Amino acid sequence: MACRIHRVPILVAAAALALQLPSTGHGEPTHAEGRSEYRAPRAAVAPAIDGVADDPAWQSAPWRELSHRWLGPEYSKADFQGRFKVVWTPDRIHLLVEIVDDVLIDRHRDPLVRYWDDDCLEIFVDEDFSGGDHQYSHNAFAYHLSLDNRAIDIGTDQRPRDYSHHVESRWKQSADKVTWELAILIYNDAYVDDGADNQPVVLAPGKVMGLMVAYCDNDGSDLRENFVGSESVPHGPTDRGWIDAGLFGALVLAD
Repeated sequence: MACRIHRVPILVAAAALALQLPSTGHGEPTHAEGRSEYRAPRAAVAPAIDGVADDPAWQSAPWRELSHRWLGPEYSKADFQGRFKVVWTPDRIHLLVEIVDDVLIDRHRDPLVRYWDDDCLEIFVDEDFSGGDHQYSHNAFAYHLSLDNRAIDIGTDQRPRDYSHHVESRWKQSADKVTWELAILIYNDAYVDDGADNQPVVLAPGKVMGLMVAYCDNDGSDLRENFVGSESVPHGPTDRGWIDAGLFGALVLAD
């Protein structure tokens, strides 16, 4: 699938707040330096997940931009722009993402094959902001949202799995941008793949979670051309968010 969109610049306004990072029992920080804090307001009424950003819930939430180039060459505003905002209800977190991308590509029709090389939105979630490795565990999730609204991550069996039952996802293209809305059930590290008794966490004011948002951009190459995210990567491989939850920022659920 490929389509083209005319572009106009998107205004972005959201600054990272100072954040006191947790530490391990040995006094070592669980997260990389420079993590941002995002305070998400509670939604009185959950936004409809329809790709139309007209819900009252979004009005009080601040924007945060996707501005950290993790992979790929320099790009212009005519090539990519992205921003997002978050609200929450007791049963889910809800994201509104705006993307300007002139070419949308989904070459791999099997959702479990090279999904990261198609255009896709990636939402990283760590239920307890504990940081650490999550490559083959559910210490955190890295949901890759495809253009057909499938949510893919690596399971504990070290194979890609479809977690679309965790994420409600819809997007629409309108003139200059793609508007993407998501509602995500939150699971902790006790989640068992194929388990019958997995229960999502009930959310409450003051809860701190790990969150990072990114976009894989492909304009026609065999591999993705750019990978752009919401958090800096001060050292090490810049694309390791699917392994290291210590790169995530803090999502604070405000009342």
